[in-house]
Amino acid sequence: MAFLRSGLFWLALVVLTPPYAVLALLSAPLPRHARYRFISGWSHLVILCLRWLCGIRWRIEGREHLPARPSVILAKHQSAWETLAFQRILPPQVLVLKRELLWIPFFGWGLALMSPIAIDRTRGVKAMRAIARRGKERLAQGFWVIVFPEGTRVAPGTRRKYQLGGAWLAAHAGAPVVPVAHNAGRFWPRNSFTKYPGEVTVRIGPAIDSAGRDPETLNAMAEEWIEAQQKTLDR
Repeated sequence: MAFLRSGLFWLALVVLTPPYAVLALLSAPLPRHARYRFISGWSHLVILCLRWLCGIRWRIEGREHLPARPSVILAKHQSAWETLAFQRILPPQVLVLKRELLWIPFFGWGLALMSPIAIDRTRGVKAMRAIARRGKERLAQGFWVIVFPEGTRVAPGTRRKYQLGGAWLAAHAGAPVVPVAHNAGRFWPRNSFTKYPGEVTVRIGPAIDSAGRDPETLNAMAEEWIEAQQKTLDR
């Protein structure tokens, strides 16, 4: 049954995406936030399709921890689910992502119009400087910045080294860091065709003040909180 429902979801995605991508291109002249609201509607539709067709629900814990001003989100990355659902759950945002994603037909076109911070991850320190420079611009424009510090999707129960880019941005911009844990990988596993019904828990942690803290400290504090939560979420 899960396989059949997943097939229907992918069919819906194929039907929805090309026409929405064309409309997204037409939104290019709009101001950044208006363009974001329009294009993110596609993600809202996809998340609803996942709920209706695949039975993937969600609940949010700790929404009260979100600061009143734009911040840097450091989040676990287990699935494609969170890249879509965060647009529904969190304030207007931009992603720090590898530039190759912008080359994907239809999907990448819309993504490029959402003011992402696209980087060449092979450039090391230059990439972090680019994150800090463009991230400060986006924060000043009223966007939150989403960073997946492990750099790629990881299976539930596993972890990778947390990179410094997001914490570097927060320290240089004086923005709070908000750690986020979740268990979406249990229901939409990485590189999996089949989606499994269930309830994703998204857990938002207390904001970490960047004032007086270096990037290494901020990164370590966020990692400690996220990985402690994952031990209960990934069971």
